[in-house]
Amino acid sequence: MFESHLPKPLKNKRMKLRLKGDIEPHEVFLDKLAQKKEVELGISEKKLEVPLPRIILKTFLFFVVLIIFGLFVKTLELQIFESKKYTALAQQNKFIVHSIQAIRGVVYDSKGKQLVYNKLSFDLICDKREIPKEVSEKNKILNEVSSILKVNSDNLEKKIADGKEANVLIAQNLDYQTLVLLETKKEELTGFAIEKNTVRDYRDGKTFAHLIGYTNRISAEEMKQNPENYSASDYVGRAGLEKTYEEFLRKKPGKLQIERDAFGNQISKKITSLPESGQSLVLWLDADLQKKAEEILTNAIERADAKTGAIVALNPKNGGVLALISLPSFDNNLFNKGSDAEVLKQLLSDKTQPLFNRAIAGQFPTGSTIKPLVATAALEEALISPQKALNCQGKITIPHRYNPEIVYTYKDWTSHGPTDMRKAIAESCDVYFYTIGGGYQDQKGLGPSKIKKYLELFGWGEKTGIDLPGENKGFIPSPEWKKEKKKENWWDGDTYNISIGQGDLGITPLQVAASFMAVANGGTLYQPQAVQKIIDINKNTVKEFAPEILRQNFVDPKNLQIVREGMRWSVSGENSPRASSVILNSLPVKAAAKTGTAQTSKSDRYDKWATVFAPYDDPQIVLTVVLEESKDIPSAVLPVARDILNWYFTEDLKTGSSN
Repeated sequence: MFESHLPKPLKNKRMKLRLKGDIEPHEVFLDKLAQKKEVELGISEKKLEVPLPRIILKTFLFFVVLIIFGLFVKTLELQIFESKKYTALAQQNKFIVHSIQAIRGVVYDSKGKQLVYNKLSFDLICDKREIPKEVSEKNKILNEVSSILKVNSDNLEKKIADGKEANVLIAQNLDYQTLVLLETKKEELTGFAIEKNTVRDYRDGKTFAHLIGYTNRISAEEMKQNPENYSASDYVGRAGLEKTYEEFLRKKPGKLQIERDAFGNQISKKITSLPESGQSLVLWLDADLQKKAEEILTNAIERADAKTGAIVALNPKNGGVLALISLPSFDNNLFNKGSDAEVLKQLLSDKTQPLFNRAIAGQFPTGSTIKPLVATAALEEALISPQKALNCQGKITIPHRYNPEIVYTYKDWTSHGPTDMRKAIAESCDVYFYTIGGGYQDQKGLGPSKIKKYLELFGWGEKTGIDLPGENKGFIPSPEWKKEKKKENWWDGDTYNISIGQGDLGITPLQVAASFMAVANGGTLYQPQAVQKIIDINKNTVKEFAPEILRQNFVDPKNLQIVREGMRWSVSGENSPRASSVILNSLPVKAAAKTGTAQTSKSDRYDKWATVFAPYDDPQIVLTVVLEESKDIPSAVLPVARDILNWYFTEDLKTGSSN
């Protein structure tokens, strides 16, 4: 019945298809549509629409399967292979951990006087995780912050982007005005927070700078290496005791964990670890002695038109550092103020090098300061009896070993006449030490190798091991060194020079003071030690440092006693009309001393030394003073030692105490 209404061509075609059994359902629909179009529009549909090819359906199906497979692979990656990573990221978004600040340990002198304090400071921190993602809102906040801080907003954005940690330090040690502005707008500045911090307050900074050192901001790399103990706003020791004892002084911040929901709303917060304050240092230092010594040395440098100066005072009973001064100095508080670029530039370009610690790293020829040690070596080698008198007539003359017509003259500063060892030390007789050092006429000398051997026994030419960074080991020349470095032979003149502390010799003030501890105490070489003990916040002792003996009984005490007596004669003038240190005889206690004057590259300038220990019978202090490139005036260095020791022992008598 349906077919009777079809046009004849279609009817014939349908009949054929029916016979073949290939009629598809969609063909029926198309036939009906064609009939309708013919009736309504008068259009004869002579040709039927072609059905969709199977290849299209297969292609569509392939892409559907491919997409489903891709989704499956990505799900597998996220859920199994990278599940830990994304779980951690989710936890980071859920939990934010803030540091709870603790207090860095401080520093006390031997009498309990506090030298280092912590003062409150405020920093601006940016938590990159909290910054709004919406660009306009983000820019609004950054513009507001940059306006308050008076910085370029692009630079601010770059600083935040470049930060390797979630929390980025934006500004430190905020001034009062900036702090108030930020506080009033902190609710609007999403992602920014003001964090309390502490910075060092060094009382009398310049006086103690080279000993105590300073702190400065931690670097990103340092924080990454030790995230448990440091945050972006922390300071670490950069020099002096602050650096050496960083492990003890540093604080351990607490942790505050804040839990958030998916919308960033706070759900809860709890303290996961409590902050722990750093431990504090108790020094052997006498702060009042340090201040007085610095004042006296400053005046002496100006009076003698010297370039620089240094002082080291040690306790010969244990090696404790009673005072340590290097001038010029610097204000170590500068490094807590954001390291002002211009100020630091001036400091670094200063030709006098105020950051350089001359007391432990400056190398100077010692001049006659070496003589007590050379005398000890001669006694140990049994080269000369201490009672044997040499005829010191102001010079010795040495003919050239290959050409007798060439004669070298080595002068003394004066004629001493018949001189034994004690008098030679007291009057600082060059001819006597030329003779026992390099040999002359019928008197055999030590020679360069043995001189070097004994100087090294007393600690010259090697680091003392003091608990301060940057110590220099000094230098003692030798024939081998001269041959290798200068391509020259070692001559007798070189031996004579080193015998009186001249030539290429370079020793630190600390090494000189340390070596004379052994002379003062009868033969024990102690390692200099600045820190006496470490205490906790309640001032309970955590760690105490026992005296460290570097060498003991390395010379005969009887030989040392002869040297000690020579140094005592230098002050008392006994049997020594030209004694070099009689100015010290006015001290309230008996003292022993040795001075030294060494030529420098400038013809009219000298490095001036004085080393003193007192009281003579029970030494409590070894004091070494050096003035670099001083005028050659008699009152250059000894008055420094006299004034310091006079004050020191007068104060002890007043207080009834002693180090």
